[in-house]
Amino acid sequence: MASVKRIGIIGLDTSHAPVFTQLLNDPTHEFHVSGGVVTAAFPGGSADFELSYSRVEGFTEQLRRQSGVKIVDSPEEAAEACDAILLLAVDGRAHLELFQRIAAYGKPVFIDKPMAVSYADAAAIAELAKLNGVPLMSCSALRYAEALTEALTDNKAAPVIGMDCYGPMALQATQPGLFWYGVHMADMLFRTLGKDCKKVLAVTNEDHDLISGVWENGSIGTMRGNRKGNNQFGALLHRENRTDHIDVYSHPKSYYASLLERIMSMFLTGVTDIDGDETLQIIRFMEAANESRVTGRFVDL
Repeated sequence: MASVKRIGIIGLDTSHAPVFTQLLNDPTHEFHVSGGVVTAAFPGGSADFELSYSRVEGFTEQLRRQSGVKIVDSPEEAAEACDAILLLAVDGRAHLELFQRIAAYGKPVFIDKPMAVSYADAAAIAELAKLNGVPLMSCSALRYAEALTEALTDNKAAPVIGMDCYGPMALQATQPGLFWYGVHMADMLFRTLGKDCKKVLAVTNEDHDLISGVWENGSIGTMRGNRKGNNQFGALLHRENRTDHIDVYSHPKSYYASLLERIMSMFLTGVTDIDGDETLQIIRFMEAANESRVTGRFVDL
């Protein structure tokens, strides 16, 4: 693929927009990511989601004034003006419709977490990407936290047999159950244990959720989502001979910079290091966990 020079953003209702723009556009940043600059952006926003519509104006002005990004009037205009696209709209419900409007341009697209808020929508996005030859990637930045990467690439360590993740899991009415914040822990689990989760069980109350997944090889992975108490992300990585604590905040490089490096690699090569089937399975995992939160029973994926 041709070298990326111009990057367009669709969705200025998330802090990820200025964070990614600074990492790309400021060559003096300690963790500057090379390969392209953000040149155009479409603000977007969801009128029925307070955490979307309340933030669009501020982030739009920040990109315009601090980074000189051209603000355009439609997703199509952003796609036409760039070589690759960051679809960052904070409302996962909007991702399918926005992707439908830009897929025909055939340009590489990163869709911020979650890819969608239903398996049906996620599968439709994946199929549309395939039909239009669009290189596609979607995940949480926590997937690439340096502490997790270092643990998983330690060739001298014993094999992993399970993982317990924890983190804040606020609930938003427009973003069903796990889809708002559970996605961060789900991405960490699937990167570590693989895509072959077979069933899931949820225990929930007003303050906490405990989600347990059983993988094909017998490994068990859990997510503890807190609405009270600890609001930090992290994990316990269980090996055959010990348990390692994964402190996602311990490395000076933020997980946003680490993710953006992977995104830019995909933009430049057209190849992502995430199996597309795994991305869909993460969405199905969260959908099944949401069902189990209601029934209290195991749900097959």
